[in-house]
Order: sequence, then C-alpha cells, then structure tokens
Amino acid sequence: MSQTVRTRFAPSPTGQMHIGNVRTALFAWLFARANKGKFILRIEDTDQSRSTDEYIQAILNDLKWIGLDYDEFHRQTERADIHRQLAQQLLQEGKAYRCYCTPEQLEQRRKEMSERSENIGYDRRCRDLAEQPQDVPCALRLKIPLEGVTEFDDLVFGKVAVQNKEIEDLVILRSDGSPTFNFACALDDHAMGITHVIRGDDHVANTPKQINILRAFGYPIPQYAHLSSILGPDKARLSKRHGATALDWYRQNGYLPDAMVNYLVRLGWAFGDEEFFRRQDLIEKFSLDHINRSAAVFNPEKLLWLNGEHIRSNTPADLWHLWKPFVLDAGLAEVVERTEGVLEGVYLCPSQWGEKAEFRPAEWVFEVMQTLQPRAKTLVEMTQRARFYFVKDIQFDEVAVAKNLKPEAKVPMQDLIQGLEGLSEPWQQADLENLFGQIIERHGIKMVKLAMPVRVGLTGESVSPGIFEIVKLLGRALSLERLQKAMERI
Repeated sequence: MSQTVRTRFAPSPTGQMHIGNVRTALFAWLFARANKGKFILRIEDTDQSRSTDEYIQAILNDLKWIGLDYDEFHRQTERADIHRQLAQQLLQEGKAYRCYCTPEQLEQRRKEMSERSENIGYDRRCRDLAEQPQDVPCALRLKIPLEGVTEFDDLVFGKVAVQNKEIEDLVILRSDGSPTFNFACALDDHAMGITHVIRGDDHVANTPKQINILRAFGYPIPQYAHLSSILGPDKARLSKRHGATALDWYRQNGYLPDAMVNYLVRLGWAFGDEEFFRRQDLIEKFSLDHINRSAAVFNPEKLLWLNGEHIRSNTPADLWHLWKPFVLDAGLAEVVERTEGVLEGVYLCPSQWGEKAEFRPAEWVFEVMQTLQPRAKTLVEMTQRARFYFVKDIQFDEVAVAKNLKPEAKVPMQDLIQGLEGLSEPWQQADLENLFGQIIERHGIKMVKLAMPVRVGLTGESVSPGIFEIVKLLGRALSLERLQKAMERI
C-alpha cells in the first residue's frame, strides 16, 4: 500500500468493554500493525448523559491489559467546536438546512408512517421552507441527494449500494448545539487521516450517511470493512444471557491476554486450519482477505481450552508476571523482586507462617509453576491448586480422606516416613522413586495404594501434581510434618 495505513478504534465510554468491542479493536490493531501503519484510539464521548471518566479509564485499562497499544489518543468532545463550525459552513453553502420539528412531532409522524407501512424516516418537510427564522430552536439537517445511489466497496462483504431516497436527511447538529454521532465520526475520520474504517456490521447503515457527510465537504472516502456479528451457542446475538461478555471478567478470572487475542481473532478470521497463534504470528499473517462473512459463534469451552494451551506454552518466568497478582490476592506469598522487576523469591503465606515465614528463591517458584501448568486452564485454577505449596496448614477434603486414608495405608506410610527421614538432603527425584519402589515391593501393593494416601496427606486433595515433585518441593520438614498429621487421620 502506497499510503500509510491508519485505523482507529472509537468506543463510546458508556459501559464495560465487551467481547464485540475488543474484537473490533483487535482487527483494527492487527491490520495497522501488519501493514506497519498507525492505530488510533478515539473516545467518542459525545453522549454526555452516559459517558463517564470511569468508563474511559476502564477502556484504557482493558486495552493495556490485552496489549493493544495505540499511536494517538483523542477525545471527540475536544473537537466539538470544530464540528459546530463545519455544520454552520454546510448551512451557509446550502448543503444543510434548519429543522424546526419537535421530538413530539417527529414521533407522531413516525407512528403514522408505520401504520401506513411507509419507510420510517424524516419526511423532509423543513427542507425547502421559504422562511427559516434564526431565533427559534432548531436542529441542522444534511441535504441528502434526492436521486441516485450511495455505494461503497466493503472489504469484507463486497459492493453495498443504497438508494439515496432511502437515506433520510440526518441531523448533524442538535437543537442544543451538540454534534450528532454520524457527523462527528465522519469529520474525525477525515481529520485523523483514517484510511481504513474497521467496525461491526451494526454500522453498515451508518456508512452511507457518513459517506454523504464527507462528500458534502469534498473529503476523500476511507475504505470500509464491516465485521460480522458474534453469536452465542444458540445462534442468537451474543449478550449477557450467554454468560460473561465483559473483557474485565476474563482478566479477573485468570485468562491470559494472548489467549484472549488468539481466540477473538479466530471469531471471524482464519488462516488455514491453525488454531494456536502467538501475537507475532498474527501480525505476520493477518489480512482482511481471510475475514469470514458469516457470523462467528462464541464458544466458552474452546476459549477455556485455548487459555490452558497458552498457560502451558509460556515459560514460568514469563507467566509469573501474569500469575503474581493472583498469588498476592490469595495471600499465598510476600513477593520479593529486584529493582528491574525480576523475581528474587517469596516468603511463604505470611498470614499463617507469621515471623517464621520461610523464604523460597525464584527457582523454587518456577519449579512449582512447572508442576501446575500441565493441568491448569486458568490462573485462578492454578492459584487454587498451588495453595498447599505455600500455606503452613492445609485443609483436607473429607471425601479424599475417607477414600484414601484407610487403616491399610498406615504401615506403608510409616515405612515411607522412616525412609524419608533417612534420605540425605537435598532430596533427589531418583532417590524418592527408589524409596517408593522399595516400599510397594515390600508390602506387595500397587503404587496407587501408597501414592494416593501420601498425596492426600501432603496436599489435602486427591488431585495434584506428581507425587515425587511435591515431596521434593515441599522439602524434608514440611513433608514429614504433614505425613505425620495424615497418620493421625487414619
């Protein structure tokens, strides 16, 4: 492309960022990055009754978390005076006119037109008024050509054509002097040099209106790409009744930013049969040619699976920065970091250990993470499964106790305790495997008959990482203490 690609994401700060918003932002960001262009964030806060600074900050936080960096930031209200001046320019040039119809009159006419099965739109009755008093409250409307067609080549859906007679003379300036969405949006796209408008297909009806606004000024028309809808599993448009749709919910519940990017890009885009993508892969492979026209179906189970795949694909050192907030929120550790943010180590669960909290180096933390990554689907689940590593006193699952801490386990476990006491430190996995092997051979039992009581004794649960890894990471003192307490539960 000869010109520099400039895309934009233009959310209204009237609520939480939801899945559809984020996918729109992602596609615009990927297209800009894939073409070495610019990605613009424009907050469309013209709806002053619903826009809040709190929601603006939430948008900024969500974009930062998911890793969609922007090259420019704008707030639409900062350009309101320019919008008003340009609306007056169109009025002076005879391309717009004053409309004195009240909201009540407009609503009454809509009802009448609906009853007659006519096209529900403004009937243009103020378009050619001979007298247009300036001291009476009025809105300004754009004069849409009465004949001809407004058409554009959608980069996803192909040619779209609308008869001009089906486009109403839209309001560009309200009677209170505030610019309308379509007017401000079109003017800002031009002012910011937007070359490609990538947005949801719910805006298809707005595009002919915005094209006519741009043409009224003689401005160039950007290229448009409309993304198909996202549906729930029941094939209805995705909404809160299908479950969580706000991006912040996924952050709080332990989803990885890269997993969300990976999944959302697959909602309407494909590159062969590939499912797993890293961010850099997407930047290299993304193009609008691979966007599907058909609606995408949101599948929470597939997203959960993909999140687990991304958890496993990360090194512990890289994953730590995402997992750390969950560890801190759960009170599992006090984190010690170097000045450059590199993990030095942790003090185990201060609320339980108190002043005697033991220090564990970063290498220990990373080994713990390696035992948890194969099974974890979210960082929340990973935190829950990690608890027994950090706390002093574990909580027992009584069902697991009743099933595994039975009288027949007492003697083999006692032998294991004695064997562990005789092992030289630091414990090595080969020595642990050898000790377990000797005990099950001596008592003529299967490995599970020893491993399961030991697992419950060390973790309180019947599901955990590998038993040898657990014993090694808990260390001599804590392993022996917990096994002795487990013996008391038999």
